[in-house]
Amino acid sequence: MQIQMVVFSAPKAGSAPGEWEDRACGGAVTGRPGQHPSGARLIVVDGATEAYDAQRWVDQLVTSFAPTAGATSAPRLERAAMRAWFALMQDRWALESPGVFDSVIEERKFTEVGSFATLLGCEVDGLDGREPRWHAVALGDTVLFHVRDCRLLATFPPLGPDDFGSRPEGVSTLRSRLDRMSDRLLIGRGTLAAGDCLFAATDAMAHWIIRAAARDEEMVWAVLSAIAHPVVFGRLVDDQRRVGNRAERMKNDDVTLLRLRLLADDPELLVTCL
Repeated sequence: MQIQMVVFSAPKAGSAPGEWEDRACGGAVTGRPGQHPSGARLIVVDGATEAYDAQRWVDQLVTSFAPTAGATSAPRLERAAMRAWFALMQDRWALESPGVFDSVIEERKFTEVGSFATLLGCEVDGLDGREPRWHAVALGDTVLFHVRDCRLLATFPPLGPDDFGSRPEGVSTLRSRLDRMSDRLLIGRGTLAAGDCLFAATDAMAHWIIRAAARDEEMVWAVLSAIAHPVVFGRLVDDQRRVGNRAERMKNDDVTLLRLRLLADDPELLVTCL
């Protein structure tokens, strides 16, 4: 099987694209050049706006984890390996910290608050076999949805509409949080088939998906499966941020949606969005 992967994103309303504090990346994993991929790996993270230099932290996590970003220290998706990776990321963050701060306030923010991001990491393996699988880890409210024929098979982490709050779990630069991060890490698995889609979404998008799917599941997955251009995604986000019923509005936050589709054969067309 082959994979088709695309990332859509939108910053907060009123913010410039460069102020987007989410990150997403992924790609195929092959044994040798010229071979069909045997698997894929993806990561989606959501940096906390109030944290210290969130963009640098999310960039560091993504480039260490995702194969297409040249990762050299990508962890296995097991609790012990992820704990070691969290510690490695914290050490690297401290090593690359600024020697001089602009103010005492900035220095205290660095040492006492640090940086923070929710995380969803996923591997797909067995693409060269009969029964591919996904295997994922998560901290916080960035969510993976496994969809087949416009029907939801799994939500990971298994969050409901009331489970999104202002203090999710996540990956912190503070060493004092290492034990908690390891203990709270969630691990999930599932079996895939040709035509399935995996959607990974940061909290604003994930929360909207869960609520919208409760009303019309088939419509939601049909719409998200069909989006083919960033402009169309941006229009959807803008529209859902201003719908009449406040309870159904999409939160005005950075929004990211990664879509991975499994294909039985090589795609006939390659579309590049400019």
